[in-house]
Amino acid sequence: MTKKRGLGVGSMFYGIGYGFNRADIGSAYIEMADDGTTTVYSGACDMGQGIMTVVAQVAAEVVGANIDTIRVVAADTTSTPDAGPTSGSRATFVQGIAVHEAASDLHDQLMQTAAGMFECEKDELEAHNGDVYLKDANSPIASLAEVAARVHLLGGRCASWGWHDNSTADVDPATSQGDAYASYGWASQLAEVEVDTETGHVKVLKIVSATDAGKAINPVAVEGQIQGGAAMGVGYALYEQHILDEGVPRTDSLAFYLVPTSMDVPEIQCEIVEVYDPKGPFGAKGIAEPATVPTTPAILNAIYDAIGIRITDTPATPERVFQAIQEARARGEFKD
Repeated sequence: MTKKRGLGVGSMFYGIGYGFNRADIGSAYIEMADDGTTTVYSGACDMGQGIMTVVAQVAAEVVGANIDTIRVVAADTTSTPDAGPTSGSRATFVQGIAVHEAASDLHDQLMQTAAGMFECEKDELEAHNGDVYLKDANSPIASLAEVAARVHLLGGRCASWGWHDNSTADVDPATSQGDAYASYGWASQLAEVEVDTETGHVKVLKIVSATDAGKAINPVAVEGQIQGGAAMGVGYALYEQHILDEGVPRTDSLAFYLVPTSMDVPEIQCEIVEVYDPKGPFGAKGIAEPATVPTTPAILNAIYDAIGIRITDTPATPERVFQAIQEARARGEFKD
């Protein structure tokens, strides 16, 4: 049995959001009760990527509240505003800005009320971790809960709305040129593989992924997105294959449509790159699909580095790799 190892690199850039003049809207509603607890109504659906946590973090940071007092109600059509589908690597970028705007307006309302309470100017005040401070002072002058209670006592609702339009102009229909997206994601990945030349089996040993997150609002969630994206890329490269027979799908269950298991996913080393994006919340942007796209070319390039043969059809199944090796042997172009 002969096994050969190789290294391959894949790089990409990817539009964040929908682009091409398609409606790309985020909206959020935020309300603080008289005890300081805050509810964010966000239409963005959390599919496991952690957008609810990001929404809570953005709201807490902008309002100046303790994150433990933030509750997120998400994707409930009876109570949350429409924020568009969770797709296009757009949730953090688009919905994050909408939440930022809503929280910023609520913060201003609270600081205006606090200024009246303490006979000072609003701009002399700041809030963080649930307390209100005179700027450059070490001790708080009140809690946000006390200020919120005053707003309610005065008949205010202590609430705000945020809305963001991320729609962009379409490209020139004559030349297809133009800046179709508001922002772009960037990623490069290095893959190390081992190819069994007697069976054609490819094993991915390690992936190193450098992904531009703009700003990692939640680094653990960003790592999870990168790892999940790379794992999906392994599936595209080596396993996932939809077979039609005269229009009838033959890979109609996970018994035949293979996806990577935990035993197939290699070590994934995440290198989070932070290049501040002024359009995103705190400089952040989407990273889900950018972490997926470069995996397959990196793996296919690594296979070429290992055996000197280009695999041009995906997935690179053992049958395809073995057949390519046999054909190269027949031409005298492959050496064990």
